[in-house]
Amino acid sequence: MPYLPTSLPFPSPSLDTSEFWQHCAERCLKFQACGECGIPRHPPTPMCPHCRSQLISWMDAPSFGRIFSYTVVFSASHDAVINDLPYNVVLVEFDGMDDLRLVSNVVDAKPDELAIGREVVVVWEMGPNGQLLPRFKLRKTK
Repeated sequence: MPYLPTSLPFPSPSLDTSEFWQHCAERCLKFQACGECGIPRHPPTPMCPHCRSQLISWMDAPSFGRIFSYTVVFSASHDAVINDLPYNVVLVEFDGMDDLRLVSNVVDAKPDELAIGREVVVVWEMGPNGQLLPRFKLRKTK
């Protein structure tokens, strides 16, 4: 069962984002990076905001990330989520990818288990139209 309903609106992949979604369809979390200066970025853009290069490469995300920020939603922002309250929205950051954040959800956490700095690992969930979505689970500590 998906974390959020598949009836939620989903953005249509654009020229800039289609490769990101193709990697997700292959269960591979990759981020766009500048082919010249190497700085990763998300969301994907046609030009590097740092050096203005139009050369593009893709790099694998690290095996885990950390919660940079989060919120717990108690009021439905769309009719499709009325029966799924409360739910969380997290910003995940990754080592070596300064200033890059991915908006997602932690699918196995109660609100009081979320904390800034808590480590998470990517899991894949079927979304609208069969698109795989990168979601996260709390990283188990030893």
